Amino acid sequence: MFNIDVEKTSDVAIVRCMGRLVRGAAVSTLKSVVVSEKSTRMILLDLSEIEALDAGGVNALVGLHHWALTRGIKVKIVDPSRFVLEIMSSFHLDRVFDISSLRDALLVLSGRTCAEIAAARLLHADSPIMAGIF
Repeated sequence: MFNIDVEKTSDVAIVRCMGRLVRGAAVSTLKSVVVSEKSTRMILLDLSEIEALDAGGVNALVGLHHWALTRGIKVKIVDPSRFVLEIMSSFHLDRVFDISSLRDALLVLSGRTCAEIAAARLLHADSPIMAGIF
């Protein structure tokens, strides 16, 4: 089973994918949802709850990346599960896609620089409460 939840703010869409991203209905659903977000400047694909990913799912991700590039839309993969990250790495797609945590992506979108994000992490690294935030 495959489910998608979309949260949109102005020009950023967060697309949360859950379940099995495999050839067939799941791939068609993902493509339809992402293509419908053509008015955004960035699409964050949250793959943290993907349990299975086959060649059809990988091909869909690559195709959507290409579709977005031709339209000036950035696609970022956020919080991929360990399984998804291993597959992406084995195909060297970690060099094609921008992959990060959702938190880092949102911090960058808020206008913070990489240096500010790194400093915030260091500042709060010893705090048990803030460790979960940074």
